[in-house]
Amino acid sequence: RFIRKQGLDRLFLECDTHMWRLGDRRIPEGIAVDGGSDWFLLNRKFVEYVTFSNDDLVTKMTECTDLLCLFLQSFFHTVLENSPYCESMVDNNLRITNWNRKLGCKCQYKHIVDWCGCSPNDFKPADFHRFQQTARPTFFARKFEAVVNQEIIGQLDYYLYGNYPSGTPGLRSYWENVYDEPDGVHTLSDVALTMYHAFSRLGLRRAETSFHAAGDNSCRYYPMGHPVSIHLYFLADRFQGFLIRHHATNLAVSKLETLETWVMPKKVFKIASPPSDFGRLQFSEIGTEWDAKERLFRNFGGLLGPTDEPVGMQKWGKGPNVTVTVIWVDPVNVIAATYDILIESSAEFTHYKPPLNLPLRPGVWTIKILHHWVQVAETKFLVTPLTFSNRQPIKQEEAMKYHSGPPKNAYMEQSFQGLNPVLNIPISATRLDQAKRNAGLVGAQLEAWVDSLVGSVWSAVDICSTGPTACPVMQGCTQTAWSSLSPDPKSELGPVKPDGRLR
Repeated sequence: RFIRKQGLDRLFLECDTHMWRLGDRRIPEGIAVDGGSDWFLLNRKFVEYVTFSNDDLVTKMTECTDLLCLFLQSFFHTVLENSPYCESMVDNNLRITNWNRKLGCKCQYKHIVDWCGCSPNDFKPADFHRFQQTARPTFFARKFEAVVNQEIIGQLDYYLYGNYPSGTPGLRSYWENVYDEPDGVHTLSDVALTMYHAFSRLGLRRAETSFHAAGDNSCRYYPMGHPVSIHLYFLADRFQGFLIRHHATNLAVSKLETLETWVMPKKVFKIASPPSDFGRLQFSEIGTEWDAKERLFRNFGGLLGPTDEPVGMQKWGKGPNVTVTVIWVDPVNVIAATYDILIESSAEFTHYKPPLNLPLRPGVWTIKILHHWVQVAETKFLVTPLTFSNRQPIKQEEAMKYHSGPPKNAYMEQSFQGLNPVLNIPISATRLDQAKRNAGLVGAQLEAWVDSLVGSVWSAVDICSTGPTACPVMQGCTQTAWSSLSPDPKSELGPVKPDGRLR
């Protein structure tokens, strides 16, 4: 059973960033095949034996495992157990691993490897009791991800070291850098670069409207260059948006300043009013990079462009089996897709990626969720026009290619136009004409279109200065609670104390 479970009886070959299953393999006879964690400690004598020995066990096992999928999880274990050093084996890797087979074995890595393996889940507060109930020595635990859940890290920190002093800043905040200038702008997608520039301009407009006084240009700015850094910002385990550090010229003194803008997504999910008697739906979201194991979109903020393939996700409460209808409507009210989902009584999440023809028409899309053809809720998402192509300002020919929607407005082979009058979603000729004109925009006009769309689903919450500024009422970033430069004592690693503790 172990051999089959680990795929030890199969041949694999890694090629073109994919692990391909080639066929069956023969398991060596006369040895105990073993395996386990790929986290282990090896003593020096055994390492020298594996490295330099001409023993048949080592040479044959080296040949045998050449085309093995999970090499690290079986080679050393098998050699050790069958070698003269077998009595040195200690069957404990000193770790608690958060296995949740129900969620972690859904074959979500089939695009990477031709094998349905399992992967541990991230720890969450409901798992805390496992740290207190371990029956054997434990020094390590995995996995932890602050973007998934930081509260459990705080709980464990308190359990080990006690509470932080009252008023310690940043305890419930988490910042994660996703781009920094030395990475190079080539590491960003055109969608991300387009959005980050729009976020920067959104921040400068906030500075002008909030801080600007008549006849005084000290808080008016002109954007300069690409963003300097980008951070994801979380507070109390909720995504709060992006922090964009960017350069801008202060128009009063013609000097370059470095600012940081905090942009937050607006609420786009709405329950129908008046609410229907159907109460199972809790939330719906559209995005890419759906992580079925942790049940979240890894594309935080849902930055989508015309060539992306969005996934629709719904979160459900307990209740009877029901069937709902999901309808995707593009910015000019073309019904792009409609499908039914059977929601079983125990279902918590559903997700589906409709096979839409690309490119998607830029603008704000609407997803309607119906039960017995009565609207239960709707959510919206933005498909942004691109201001960049291959990290260069987009040309008109490319803009027309990406921003005109699919040929003949056909997102799928089947047309859903007959549903427009039934659902009271009229296709507006005026909006269609405007969309055609927008598709050819470039330069400043294209930026203005992007900014109007981004501003409809994102808001600039605040802006601060990372250094000297001529704007007298702008706060310094280190003085805020939200900036990536604000205090974060929980992330400071000082010297280890004499008792071996960090604090």
